[in-house]
Amino acid sequence: MRILAIDAGNTRIKWGVHADGSWQVQGWISTPRAGRLAGAWAKLEAPDRLIAANVAGARVARSLGAAARRFRRRIRFVRSAAGQCGVKSAYENPAQLGADRWAALIGARHHHRGPCVVVNAGTTVTVDALTAEGVFLGGMIVAGADLMRASLARGTAGLRPRSGRFAFFPGRTADAIESGTVNALAGAVERMQRFMRQTGQAPPLTVISGGAARLIAPQLNGAVEVVDNLVLEGLIRIALEAK
Repeated sequence: MRILAIDAGNTRIKWGVHADGSWQVQGWISTPRAGRLAGAWAKLEAPDRLIAANVAGARVARSLGAAARRFRRRIRFVRSAAGQCGVKSAYENPAQLGADRWAALIGARHHHRGPCVVVNAGTTVTVDALTAEGVFLGGMIVAGADLMRASLARGTAGLRPRSGRFAFFPGRTADAIESGTVNALAGAVERMQRFMRQTGQAPPLTVISGGAARLIAPQLNGAVEVVDNLVLEGLIRIALEAK
C-alpha cells in the first residue's frame, strides 16, 4: 500500500510517500506556498491513501484538498481521539489536542515502548509525557526558538537578531540570546523528565523531532533520540491501523 502522509504545520508542510515498509520519497514546502503543492506532487505515483495532520488552518486544508484531486483520492484529516494505535489520552478533552501532537505521540509509541518525553520542536515546541503503558498524561506548549528570538527583537530596543552560538558562559549579546533560547527549551524538556520520575515513571527516553531538534538535543540530560519526521511516522501508523 502506498500512503502519502502530510504534516501541515505553521511554517512548513512536510510530506512523504510510504510503501513496502519504508519511505520512498519525502519533501517539504513552506506553508505560505501551499497553493503550489500540486506542482510539488506532479511526478508522484498515485497513492492508495492520503492522510494529514493539519494545524495550519482552513486555507491550507483547502490547498491540500485541491492538490490531492489529481490522485482522485480524498485526504483523511486526522483528529485526536481518546485512544488509537496503542496510545490512550488523559487530556481533559481529547479532541482539543492538536493533530500533530497526537500523531507524534503515536509515532513515539511505535518507536519506543517505554516511558517517553515526546518533543516536537518547530514553530512552537510541544513537550508531552507518555507512560510505559501508552497513556498520554499531558504536556506543555512553549514558543519555539525563532519565536523567542523574534519576541526579543520586537519587545526591546537593542536586542536585534544576530547569529549567535550556544555557550555555558556567553560573552557576547548574540551568544547570550542563543544560549538563553536553547536553555529555556531544554529546561522545559528536563522539567518534564523530572515530573515523570517524580510521579513514579522509570527514567524516560526523550524522543525529539522537528526543525530545532538538533539545536536542543545536545543540551539535554538523560537518554535522547532524534527521530526525523515523527508526525509523519505516526500518521503512517494511523493509516495502517485503518486497513
